[in-house]
Amino acid sequence: MKKIYLLLIVAFAFSSCEKDDICDGNTPTTPRLIIDFYDATNPTVLKNVINLKVIGEGQTVGLILNETGTEITKYLGNGSSIKLPLKTTEELTKYRLILNSTNTNPAIVNEDKLQFDYTHEDIFVSRACGYKTIFKLNTPNGVTKTDATTPDGFWIQELNIESTNIETENETHIKIYF
Repeated sequence: MKKIYLLLIVAFAFSSCEKDDICDGNTPTTPRLIIDFYDATNPTVLKNVINLKVIGEGQTVGLILNETGTEITKYLGNGSSIKLPLKTTEELTKYRLILNSTNTNPAIVNEDKLQFDYTHEDIFVSRACGYKTIFKLNTPNGVTKTDATTPDGFWIQELNIESTNIETENETHIKIYF
């Protein structure tokens, strides 16, 4: 009889356990801002940007998007697109975009700064995955473009906000023409 009680206790103990919660790798997480680059002289044509260095505010090291499309591709994007994370605890993110960053001639290197102003909302995804943050760029000034400390003219000629809602990485949010 004692064995039956022990067996029942063990059965109840294991029946109350749940399977391990594992977040599926395909579950959408906090999206990054997608920027596509276009040819300013032919605005319908995507244009590869080569040797673009992207540095977040307060950082000293940046990522370089180069023509070889090396490991950086999975973090930044491909030659005509970049994916930038926005801060989830603030409503402002700044980046320095340095064109021709690896060139030894400083006259060719050109830095523009982008400031993204937005609101954010945390959305519950699941117990396994936790929360993700979605963003909404403020209108009309969701993106502000400024020049470097030493003005050298803008390499970014025009900037268009295509989507103010940043909820997925399946669409272009901003188009930059240069």
